[in-house]
Formats: sequence, structure tokens, C-alpha cells
Amino acid sequence: MSKLTLIATATFGLEAIVKREVEAMGYKILQSENGKISFLGDERAIVRANLWLRCADRVQIKLAEFEAKTFTELFEQTKALPWEQWIPMDGQINVSGSSVKSQLHSVPACQGMVKKAIIEKLKETYFIEEFPETGLPFGLKVTILKDRVTLTLDTTGEGLHKRGYRVCPVAAPIKETLASAMVQLSFWKPGRLLVDPFCGSGTIAIEAAMIERRIAPGLTRHFWAEDWDFIPKNLWKEERKAAYEAMDYDREIRILAQDIDPKALEATRQNAEAAGVDDCISVERADARKMVASEEFGVIITNPPYGERIGEKEQLPQLYRGLRGFMESNPTWSMYLITADKEFEGRMMRPADRRRKLYNGRLETCLYQYYGTRPPKEK
Repeated sequence: MSKLTLIATATFGLEAIVKREVEAMGYKILQSENGKISFLGDERAIVRANLWLRCADRVQIKLAEFEAKTFTELFEQTKALPWEQWIPMDGQINVSGSSVKSQLHSVPACQGMVKKAIIEKLKETYFIEEFPETGLPFGLKVTILKDRVTLTLDTTGEGLHKRGYRVCPVAAPIKETLASAMVQLSFWKPGRLLVDPFCGSGTIAIEAAMIERRIAPGLTRHFWAEDWDFIPKNLWKEERKAAYEAMDYDREIRILAQDIDPKALEATRQNAEAAGVDDCISVERADARKMVASEEFGVIITNPPYGERIGEKEQLPQLYRGLRGFMESNPTWSMYLITADKEFEGRMMRPADRRRKLYNGRLETCLYQYYGTRPPKEK
């Protein structure tokens, strides 16, 4: 199998976690940059990365990198690439792009020029006068930074956060990739109770359970690259079989998903069942303003209302007072809370032990981490 330069793209702030995930699969990191991790792999790596990466947005193949200051240079160097290795005679070519600090600053014009160059090359290669674009989709991206052009091919299709288990959504859900990152950034371990008092559609609870059950996040969904001829179909069968065999249902996992909204609780139940983790998630109606600890050394991981929707802003002071009172009364508990409220630490009347800037979609947020007393080590 040929060696390829692959790129796992990531939301700002999650690059270090994605890098660890790639390294855990045994692949060599080539470069870590804002928004992307480049690594060396082969066709099987494309399959494995799509199935297993929990915090990346998508997996791309890096096709070329060159300098271009004029549209002629962009066209000729793009056309010179062996596009027939990737795109069949009827492929649907979709080009997206970005340009920063470059002479070729019109993104639509760059996208159009790249697509024109690809089609011209394929028409010459396949000896056809018209290129029909009636077949499988191929997503190309042209990224230009300081006149340096990078061309990549998307293997994923819909973003990796689309796990397939969200059969019953609620308003303003947290992205699955971000929820998984919050769990991985926490000190929560199986055996300790994990509580999400604002569970919404259950994303944090479900992602935590999938991590500890070792369920591959992409196991039940489809990827663009599954239909491509240059990736053997048996690789997908082999890697999915290995993923099923890797599942671990013997660990003791205790997760409590709470919300005051009955619709949210029903969504959590349905989504947890679709994800295959309903056996380790307890769902109950509860008011976060009146939280009570049922044991010591629990962990809260949560995404409370941000006050962005009508009626939420008035509720926030009471919600925060409830959390503050709970944490003051339960010093053995830890809390990992993400919010766009820049005054959160002041409302808690306590600085976080650590904070990390993250993005929930396009919204800038901060993950506030409050560390409780750690449980004694088992003898």
C-alpha cells in the first residue's frame, strides 16, 4: 500500500487531543498546526482514522503543495497532477477554499480555476469532450496561505461529529466531537460517578460511555471513501470487524444524565439506545439548582445554557448559585463546565483551576476546570 500524507482537521483548541488520538493508532505525526494534524498513513489508515477519531472534524488526503501567485500558475500546477488516480470519469467535483495573505485573494475565483484545471486534465486523460459529473462525490479543498497552495481530498463526507446516534435532537446541542474532548480532558475514570445536570440530548453522557465501552464513533455510519475504487472494500470490512471485537462491555460505568426538561430526557434515552450505551446511563429528571451528592468523588461534565435563547439569561444566576453551592458543599467533586459566559468564574466566586478556550460551532467558549480532592488509591 502506498504511503500518503493524511490530515485530520480539528476545531481550534482540540488539536492536541486529535494528535494524541492519531498517535494512539500508531501513526507518525508529520506536523501539528492550528486546525489540523498531518500524519503519515496508507489506505488502511484512512479507514481506521475515519472509524476511530473522536475529536477530529474530517480526514483528508494531501494531494499537493506548491507556490502560485497568478491564476495561470494555479491552473497549470493543478492540471499537472495525476487526477485520474483519484477521480473517475463521472465524479462529482466539489471545490471549497480559503485564502489568507495571498495575491490570489478571491476564493470563488480560485475554486473555479482549480475545478477547471481538474476537469481539463480528466477530459484529456479519459478522451472525452464533456465531463458529466453524475457519479460519486469528491470534495476538494484549495487552501492558500501566503501564496502557498495546498490541495486536499476529503475522505469523510459529512463531518465526523455525525456519529449517527442522534435520532432525537434538542435545541442548541453540543457537537459530539467537543463533548468527547471534554470527557478526555477530564479526570473521570470508570468506577467514579459522572453526572451531567444539563444533559440536553445526552451527548456528553453518550460520548463518555462510548469512550469507556471502546465503541468506535464512526462504526455505524458511511464515509465518502467507502465507495472509492482505490481503497479496497475488504479494508472497511476488516477494520469494522476489528472495531466490533474491540468493544468492552465488562467495565463498570456509572453515568447519570439529568435535566429539568422531560423532552430532553426522552431524547437522551432514545439517543443512548441508538448508540448502544443505554445500559450504563441512568436518566432522571432533576433541577440543577438543587443538586445533591449521592456519594463522594463524583465528576460533573456539563454544557449548561449560555443565555443565548429567550428566557435563559434570567435563569443563569440561579443555576450558577446552585452549582456554586454544590461545589462548596462537596469538595471531593470535580467539575468541567463549558460556557460562553466570560463572567462565569466571578459568578462561582472562585477561579477555575484551569481554563481552556474552545469553540462550540462558531461560538467561542471556555472550558472551566475545577478539581476536587482525588479519591484514595485502591489498595
